[in-house]
Amino acid sequence: MRVPRILEVWKMGTVNYLDALKLQDKLVSDRKTRKISDTLLSLQHPPTYTLGKRRTDHNLLIPESDLKKIGAELHYTQRGGDITFHGPHQAILYPIISLRDIGVGARNYVEKLESTMIELASLYGVKAGAGRTGETGVWVGERKIGAIGVRISSGITSHGLAFNINPDLSYFKHIVPCGIADKEVTSLRRETDLVLPAEEVIHEQLISCFARLFGFSSIIWKDNASILSNNLEIE
Repeated sequence: MRVPRILEVWKMGTVNYLDALKLQDKLVSDRKTRKISDTLLSLQHPPTYTLGKRRTDHNLLIPESDLKKIGAELHYTQRGGDITFHGPHQAILYPIISLRDIGVGARNYVEKLESTMIELASLYGVKAGAGRTGETGVWVGERKIGAIGVRISSGITSHGLAFNINPDLSYFKHIVPCGIADKEVTSLRRETDLVLPAEEVIHEQLISCFARLFGFSSIIWKDNASILSNNLEIE
């Protein structure tokens, strides 16, 4: 008999990037020791540029000293991938899951993250797909709608995906997004003729796509109030 697989989803609203980084580190440690089950963080960040472990600083096109003028921060991470932007009106998922438990390899994991965003886009009549070789993330033609940057430590995942619902795309002009020059960044708002529902609805649809593609049989939803009441706040 198949064992039901449960995904705990933390709906966190807007979270400072460093706080989210610290929380992921704690949850990865807890997942390794099986103190927690598979967990998914659903959130947004204030305007933030992040660099992966390859440290491709040359893809930041403005002086770091000018970031404050445009209301953005810069942070270095240990994830894969190149420079990217996170900000309001973007749906971000950070899975803290055990790939060994579900029998998924690293490449298949990334492909499933791509499929999660492709499936969401299709709900709004947008035909998205994986990029060509060397082009990470999810694309609508030559325009990038979703980014992926992951870290896997002892089979436990962190970081994840960012899907553009309706962010301020001007922030992307200050970087070479994901190190791929001469390609545009787009959003669901730009690509669909449909009226979009509340962003919370789109976040939940993205989570549902993720849960189905990764074979979770049920979701336990937790919002900020219940997270804090369980003394899981970031110290």
